[in-house]
Amino acid sequence: MLAHYGTMSLAEVLEPSIQMADGYPIERAQADNMERRREMLQQWPDSARVFLPHLSSSGDGDERAAPRAGEIFRQPDLLDTLRKLVEAEAAALKQGKTREQALEAAYDRFYRGDIAEEFVRGSQELGGLHTMADLDRWQVHIEEPVHTNYRGVDVYKLTSWVQGPVMLQALNILENADLKPMGYNSARYIHTLYQAMNLAFADRDFYYGDPYYPPEEPLEGLLSKDYARARYESIDWKRNDEGARPGDPYRFQQGDNPFLDLLEQWTPIPPAADAEGEQGFQQASAGRQVLPRMTYEEAFTAGTTSIQAADADGWVVSVTPSGAWIPAVVAGRTGIGMSQRMQSFVLDPGLNPYNLPEPGKRPRATLTPGMALKEGRPYLSFAVQGGDTQDQNLLQFFLNVVEFGMNVQQAAEAANITSHQMQSSFGAHESRPGDLDVREDVPPWVRAELRRMGYRVRALDRTSGPITAIWFDRENGTMWGGASDYGEDYGIAW
Repeated sequence: MLAHYGTMSLAEVLEPSIQMADGYPIERAQADNMERRREMLQQWPDSARVFLPHLSSSGDGDERAAPRAGEIFRQPDLLDTLRKLVEAEAAALKQGKTREQALEAAYDRFYRGDIAEEFVRGSQELGGLHTMADLDRWQVHIEEPVHTNYRGVDVYKLTSWVQGPVMLQALNILENADLKPMGYNSARYIHTLYQAMNLAFADRDFYYGDPYYPPEEPLEGLLSKDYARARYESIDWKRNDEGARPGDPYRFQQGDNPFLDLLEQWTPIPPAADAEGEQGFQQASAGRQVLPRMTYEEAFTAGTTSIQAADADGWVVSVTPSGAWIPAVVAGRTGIGMSQRMQSFVLDPGLNPYNLPEPGKRPRATLTPGMALKEGRPYLSFAVQGGDTQDQNLLQFFLNVVEFGMNVQQAAEAANITSHQMQSSFGAHESRPGDLDVREDVPPWVRAELRRMGYRVRALDRTSGPITAIWFDRENGTMWGGASDYGEDYGIAW
């Protein structure tokens, strides 16, 4: 991004990160997260050295191993890596290279030079499979986004290697309904949202994957308005449909569905039995390996960052960088945590034949920044953290603005619902049909009506990750920023 679209040097951009790697007073949430993950972090020597600075030499005892809130947290290996990148840029500029060529020199040192060598060594020392050839072959793809139009607003998302198109599918389905007269967060409105999300996420779970690897995802059909209408007409308006399944979008584009046999047999993984007394699933998942799943709370706080930025020149950026959240495996002396995203692959083609692991392939991820344009001009930039809840939260945020006239801050703070009927993108990939979380301020009579419709309703104080957004006020030529009060999120303007 910096090389192709920016104006600043790498040294300027990395300076705040360099200062923080040199030491900053760590926030309580992250410090306590390290301590909670102590047992796992101790398995990896370089992770323990970075994240557990007070770990005793014996590695046992009840004393706190992680930093304390407010303590100066230092990452000297990461500091060294960042300085090496700046050194590579400076050396190239001294040789008369252009700004873009100097950035490329830093890029080469990271992916092909001494940083890469130490990364690979650290990975292989722990049994990892990274090679220098892997890092050398990796490349950035500048891709066209996918989009749909919802009541005159053009909404843009990343393509099928993340879950972004699922929000577009849900909007296409909901466009067939008259939402505003239902009333904000009425039982009727919540039921309509939940059913639309059921159908869109069932398609996500079966059809989404890395578009650079065959078979080609049927995005034309998935984003077809006619397909959305057919999906809408399948909704049961009286009860939740726990058997909602992927559809057949190939009927709405050219070509035949190559996986009709898998589609007909498709069965999501039910929840494992656990301390909450949920039903077992041995009979439904015979032969499928069960892995530990992220807890509900961890899904909100695992490490995604959502950033919205806009400037006077008309540039708008929406990003959700994520990976190497705690507990992270640090690769040798680089200070770099390795991504945990590979768990989002599935191994059973019956779950998703488009998202099976292959060398070089990206797992289908949950990351999903968003933008919306109105009459060809910026209207909204928005994103959120929270795993599988991201496009659920953003769908509701968008509808809060477009359907219910909320301003950007009201929409970011408004009560969300959360479905767990889709397959989890983490751990065991299980599904919890009918599980519905509402915020505690949703009235009890609404909850009671939802229970009569077959939902298992849980009221929580938090049902969304921290949404960040910008709304563009064309009438006044200004920008309105919004950040929900669920995390350490805020806005800066000047």
